[in-house]
Amino acid sequence: MAQRLLVCEYVSGGGWVEAARHARAQAGSAFAGTITAPTGSAIGVRASTGAAKGAPPGAGSTIAATAQSDDHDLLAQGLAMRDAIVADAAALPGIELACVQGPGVPRAAAGGSVELRPGESLLDLVRREALHFDRVWVVAPETDGCLLALAQAVDAGRWMGCRPAAIRLCSSKRATLAHLTARGIATPLAIDEDAARWVVKPDDGAGSVETQVHGTREAAAVDVAARMSQGRAATLEPWVEGEALSLSLFLRKDAGEGCAAELLSVNRQHITVGSSGTLAYRGVDILAIGPADTRHAALRDTAAAVARAVPGLRGFVGIDLVWHERCGPVVIEINPRLTCAYAGLSSALGRNLAGEMLALHDHEARAHARA
Repeated sequence: MAQRLLVCEYVSGGGWVEAARHARAQAGSAFAGTITAPTGSAIGVRASTGAAKGAPPGAGSTIAATAQSDDHDLLAQGLAMRDAIVADAAALPGIELACVQGPGVPRAAAGGSVELRPGESLLDLVRREALHFDRVWVVAPETDGCLLALAQAVDAGRWMGCRPAAIRLCSSKRATLAHLTARGIATPLAIDEDAARWVVKPDDGAGSVETQVHGTREAAAVDVAARMSQGRAATLEPWVEGEALSLSLFLRKDAGEGCAAELLSVNRQHITVGSSGTLAYRGVDILAIGPADTRHAALRDTAAAVARAVPGLRGFVGIDLVWHERCGPVVIEINPRLTCAYAGLSSALGRNLAGEMLALHDHEARAHARA
């Protein structure tokens, strides 16, 4: 019997419409136009020795242009992740695949589609359709509790990914840093006194959206206060100088019911800070640092430490960090879901990661049924 898999990437699945609506609300009268889906998948994901397959559009100088650029970037990234999952899943025998399809978004190259009904939210769609599938694989931002709500809407036996408790913790950057620091893992809090710059960002944000770097703590505090006065949760952290990296992990339960973390890839992130302090994500090089690099062992140890520190991390997980000259790996945040680095990773590793993730969840479901 075929196994039915539902893939829901938030932005391309209909969150694109909600994101556009949110952008208009944030921009107010400054936003005069409409947001349309880009025609290409212009995500800057590449193997470390390859050329970029495009670059996100540059941020505009007005609130409206910035919101529009952010949304275009997020949709391009979402399409790249969705299409990577679909390519892996379509190559597997016995998989009946369907994707959640948003309006005006290019369709996936394989499988069927599920679409929003008039007036229906993406959360309602996932809750409705999950009952008809054996496995549900969701890629969504932590913003406004989105990923957590989707995880709670799907039966635990069908959900592919991290447990709700882990998602809840990782959805708050402030809570995540406090949790990791208390367990001896280096975070920006470790360099508080040495910081020359400060960064302000949404406490539950995804990517580089609404992230601002300031030259003084005082200016950063003013930024936080302004956001909080508008009801927007924000966090202020020391800016960590060094090389921006990310770790792609595959997490499984080990024999002792703990978590075994396989470090799939150490990635180099391309992040720029504009003249006004606005942070922009420009892509990622997968497999940028290999075992021969003297830093690799410390990065592997950090991955294992994070896996031990946060129970409930499962499947594909991303860790954003900076290699600091004095402190080594400094963890910035945990992404309890698929990240942009997944695109191209199966091919680069010569593995079908979606197949391995499905096998992991099948194994855990059988073990749970026997218990």
